[in-house]
Amino acid sequence: MAGNDLGSLLGGLLGGGDRSGASGGGAGNILGTLLGALGGGASGNGGSSPLGGLMDMLTKSGLVDQAQSWVGTGENKAVSGQQIAEALPDETLQKVAEQNGVSPQQAADQIAQSLPQAVDKLTPAGQIPSGTSLEDLIKQQSL
Repeated sequence: MAGNDLGSLLGGLLGGGDRSGASGGGAGNILGTLLGALGGGASGNGGSSPLGGLMDMLTKSGLVDQAQSWVGTGENKAVSGQQIAEALPDETLQKVAEQNGVSPQQAADQIAQSLPQAVDKLTPAGQIPSGTSLEDLIKQQSL
């Protein structure tokens, strides 16, 4: 499934290769499932990427300062699992949790821990790239 491939790529991007903390691979899988649920890994939904859609969702949920800090080149602001749970549609969070064998709150907590770092790494120029599939973007940043 695309979510698993995306999760593997994100796990590598987040340092899932080192076994010091099992959270890299798990966080990558959670984020991969989330982004897959929001629109697959490719930019086939009218030109907007799942990452852009997620950032729009967070911005509309009142997390504009945090989301902008992750994309920008400064320090990344933290976000809580509760804020993520409130920002995401219930059915999306439920799907992500089920596919990863965790509770929705655990999924939200893992997303909150790993999303700032993932977005920061995927937006090195301080903006969300357009016209590039998420897989291609991750592969470029993992080099």
